[in-house]
Amino acid sequence: MTPVKDTRIVIMAGGKGTRLRPFTVSLPKPLVPVGELPILEILLRQLYKTGFRKITLTLGYLGGLIEAYLSQAKGPAKEMEFTFVHEGEPTGTAGSLGLVEKLDSTFIVMNGDILTDLDYLD
Repeated sequence: MTPVKDTRIVIMAGGKGTRLRPFTVSLPKPLVPVGELPILEILLRQLYKTGFRKITLTLGYLGGLIEAYLSQAKGPAKEMEFTFVHEGEPTGTAGSLGLVEKLDSTFIVMNGDILTDLDYLD
């Protein structure tokens, strides 16, 4: 089995978030705050705490804002390795995964707008 630190996490972060308007007019869903932190920051802290370090984000709508946010990362995200995949047009989950290069046989796919208390190691 692939060690946790080497397991790739693919975060789908390309949707327009129409159901969350007006918040998503100027922010992609993963950057919408829940309390004091954006959803993405909460996810990254959970993943870091579990030992994951390699993160690929599939980006679409306002994806540049996510890249900018992570380029100024503080805390745990500063110690994570990020790669970005840009969708020209919305392609859905399968289409986005098809754009990710060099996926190993073991990886985790998650949405960038869902919070959970799931134990990622189970």
